[in-house]
Amino acid sequence: MRFDELPTPCFVVDEALIEKNLKILSGVMQRTGAKIVLAQKAFSMTTLYPLIGEYLSGTTASGLFEARLGYEEMGKETHVFAPAYREDEMDEIISICDHIIFNSFSQLEKFKDKALQAGRKIGLRINPECSTQVGHEIYDPCSTGSRFGVVRDQFRPELLDGVTGLHFHTLCQQNSDDLETTLNAVEEKFGEWLPQMEWINFGGGHHITRDDYDIATLEACIQRMQDKYGLEVYLEPGEAVALNAGYLTTSVLDFHKNGMDIAILDTSATCHMPDVLEMPYRPPLLGSGEAGEKPFTYRLTGQTCLTGDVIGDYSFDQPLKIGDRLVFGDMAIYSMVKTNTFNGMPLPAIAVQGKDGDCRVVREFGYQDFKMRLA
Repeated sequence: MRFDELPTPCFVVDEALIEKNLKILSGVMQRTGAKIVLAQKAFSMTTLYPLIGEYLSGTTASGLFEARLGYEEMGKETHVFAPAYREDEMDEIISICDHIIFNSFSQLEKFKDKALQAGRKIGLRINPECSTQVGHEIYDPCSTGSRFGVVRDQFRPELLDGVTGLHFHTLCQQNSDDLETTLNAVEEKFGEWLPQMEWINFGGGHHITRDDYDIATLEACIQRMQDKYGLEVYLEPGEAVALNAGYLTTSVLDFHKNGMDIAILDTSATCHMPDVLEMPYRPPLLGSGEAGEKPFTYRLTGQTCLTGDVIGDYSFDQPLKIGDRLVFGDMAIYSMVKTNTFNGMPLPAIAVQGKDGDCRVVREFGYQDFKMRLA
């Protein structure tokens, strides 16, 4: 099947581009000895887990269902972190997860013994209180009042017995200079306990496969923890695995005019690309320009009843027509994992573009996928 024969809307993930990213990540692992695991919260396309498993060390999860997904579909190391664990899920989590990271000493005290009896590695999330993000507080785990990780003045070293690793996650789509800054804060606040640990987890948010990413500084940070404290280093990027490796192909349904030209698409920012509204950001669109850059500017919108279901303003060389296909880029990350069926909006199909350029649809959704979530 050719790309332009796919149904719309449809997420399309390019296998060759995924592998390109994986080779970059694998290179970091090979040169440093660090382990990199897939953060499934950003990308959970199990069709590609066999390929990802050829390069990475496993998966990390934010709860039981993601942990099961990684355990069942990739079958390598399975890590988990949650702000708090449900007691009725903990036995199953312990049965499938190699690394279990706790967010507080109260959670540690509650579940540690059971996890240790099962031979699991126990970690504690720390909060170095070092914000390196600007303008995206919703994604800043070090923001004031954050629920993530133990801060220095609440640290209880007398309860560290059995804890073999520390975990921090402070970044979001950032370069390694911010990691270096964060690592300085980690050492300043928690360095006295690092010598008694076996491993450290740098969390996610590392844009390692971005063109301008400074891999040398990342590797120096890894080496620093290895040489100074003898620690095994873990990283858990999600975006870096599928960065710029996917598309969302859509069709123009109709036009409207109200102070400007408006195109209504068969996709939705609200339902299919919610980060457009949450982040917010303007997704790249192949063949388009900024508003006013090209002769014909349109506001691209979705089908839902939400007034703010707006993807953004784009310009084109030629007027759009009903039935035209538009292809948004960088739509593998935080897309499929966040879709919803608000207004009964159908979920996009999911397809893979193989290394030979051929496409195959691996999942389509219908009315029952909407209805099954309701009662």
